[in-house]
Amino acid sequence: MPRAPFTARTASTTAGFAAAMIAAVFALLDGRAISAQDKYTVQVPNGLSFSEFRGYEDWLAVAVSQTDEAITMIVANPAMIEAYRAGVPNNGKPFPDGSKIAKIHWTQKKSAEAPAPTTVPDKLHDVDFIERDSKRFPDTAGWGYAQFNYDTASDTFSPEGSGTDCGYACHTIVAAKDYIFTAYPKR
Repeated sequence: MPRAPFTARTASTTAGFAAAMIAAVFALLDGRAISAQDKYTVQVPNGLSFSEFRGYEDWLAVAVSQTDEAITMIVANPAMIEAYRAGVPNNGKPFPDGSKIAKIHWTQKKSAEAPAPTTVPDKLHDVDFIERDSKRFPDTAGWGYAQFNYDTASDTFSPEGSGTDCGYACHTIVAAKDYIFTAYPKR
């Protein structure tokens, strides 16, 4: 049977049908499947926001650490790196206001490619932030803390707890090092 000729009317009908189908899909999904989370909109209630650490992915490495469960890369903003290079905290001076550090935690796995037994990062677990602002955080020795847990399935971050003091109790054991665990090793 011969096919009907393609005319402006059939093109208009086809375009209208396609537009209706797309609108129906959007209505069914309610925009959820196509709108990824902007991590920079996430904030700890009454605490630090992810946006205060914009660009942390490009900060310089301070050091790495490993526990039985995680591998951590500790990075710092330029103000904190400069202070580390000047000898803080080993010189007895505090980190300056504006110093920021991020701790990126991954679960771990054994490398399938390395010739020797090697543990490497696997899935992102969480990102912790610490910021020095002596006026904003006077009750925690000038430091504010935040933890953002990462959910692999939804590709989203969520804040852990509330306020800016979530890490303070743990960090008091390194008060002599200006409340920072991570040293800046020789390179």
